[in-house]
Amino acid sequence: MELNRISRILDHIPTINELAWQDLTQHVENFGTGAEGMTAEQAVRCAIVKQMEDFSYDDFAFHIVDSSCYRHFYRIGIAHKGFKKSALCHTIEALSPATWVAVNRMLIKYAKETKIEKGHEDRIDSTMVSSHIHSPSDSSLLWDAVRVLTRTLTHATTQVQGFDIPFTDHTKRAKRRMMGVMNAKDKKTRKKHYLDLLHVTKKSLGYDERAGLFLKVYLSPDPTQILLAQKMAQALHTYSELAHRVIDQTERRILHGESVPASEKILCLNPTPTSS
Repeated sequence: MELNRISRILDHIPTINELAWQDLTQHVENFGTGAEGMTAEQAVRCAIVKQMEDFSYDDFAFHIVDSSCYRHFYRIGIAHKGFKKSALCHTIEALSPATWVAVNRMLIKYAKETKIEKGHEDRIDSTMVSSHIHSPSDSSLLWDAVRVLTRTLTHATTQVQGFDIPFTDHTKRAKRRMMGVMNAKDKKTRKKHYLDLLHVTKKSLGYDERAGLFLKVYLSPDPTQILLAQKMAQALHTYSELAHRVIDQTERRILHGESVPASEKILCLNPTPTSS
């Protein structure tokens, strides 16, 4: 069993408990006292299981009492009442980052000495967090292109004095077509939505390219306005180039049935696009 193997390793490295004891006696008042006092060894073992199972402190306190397997690993008796969530929280969080670094080094040394692991590479799981970045499908990238091009052009018309280029905001239409592609029940319907999505993307691109040409030759008695116009022209040019690439890869894949190499794909509407 996994916990039994972990327990045997911890027993072979008693220095881990000594480091934990130093942290706990320094930061936790009345550590190890009272009827439900927690030892440094128990603190280390509790911290390991909480990390492994990703328990909340409420759930963790329950499982300590409920599971005979965990009780054995924590080395608490059957009659033990367990530990309250507040005690678990204060104790585990008192273990310092420096201690965990030292523990990691000890474990690597032990693994090398017992020929379990050479310790030349780290294999870790990344922490997943929520993000506003969506999957880079062709339809979503086309919608992004329309949205970003329109947003940039709108910003230019409100910031640069005397700049007034007529254009139509196709953002909602592009989003509807993108959703149509995602929910299409057959290839014919999906292609129909793609064709209109490509059409509105090209129209938005046309607005931005015309605006960019105007901004490049923009003149004003105010030097700050000229600099702003040049900055906006550069932004429009950058996003226009990215939009062209999205249109190209979509037409190749959807209209012509090509398999676009990963090195030629664009994954986001970013001034420094990430490619795979």
